Amino acid sequence: MKKRKWLFASVLLLASTGLCQAQDAKPADHHTVAQVLDRSVTGVENEFVPAADAMPEDKYSFVPTNGEFKGVRSFAQQVKHVAAVNYLVGAAILEEKPPVDLGSENGPDSLKTKADIVKFLKDSFAYVHKAVGTINDGNLLSPIKSPFGEGMTTRLGMATLIVGHCFDHYGQMVEYLRMNSIVPPASR
Repeated sequence: MKKRKWLFASVLLLASTGLCQAQDAKPADHHTVAQVLDRSVTGVENEFVPAADAMPEDKYSFVPTNGEFKGVRSFAQQVKHVAAVNYLVGAAILEEKPPVDLGSENGPDSLKTKADIVKFLKDSFAYVHKAVGTINDGNLLSPIKSPFGEGMTTRLGMATLIVGHCFDHYGQMVEYLRMNSIVPPASR
């Protein structure tokens, strides 16, 4: 019984100490919606672009063959697809046409070299940063046309889609890198 009282007292002391420290801590800086969303885009960009850059150019056409991989995208197609969707979603947020020819959701067929594909990717992230920079409390949930022909959506929905979509393909790219004995930059 005595042990329980000491345990209870210890837990209570720790909890009250944490509360006191929380009250003394400096309040967090206020961030705008655009700043929060931009930070999320920066986070995925800082994982995705180095992964795209890590694959040697002669491996950009790599497609897994061991297992069930029929019809999957090559490494280059993964990168181009993400960049194209970045442009589509950024344009939806801005309610304008994409500023570049996308060819399709899979990116322009004209992009063949690693340098051109990585530039296309980096430019797509710059465009997404521009787009999320326009999101504010007033337009966050305003209806906008979905770039995927699914009716209406919101700027918040599109901004969060960017991060999820990029990380989905990032996971696939990590597998492609490791299948080629390349440790992804984020894991080094």
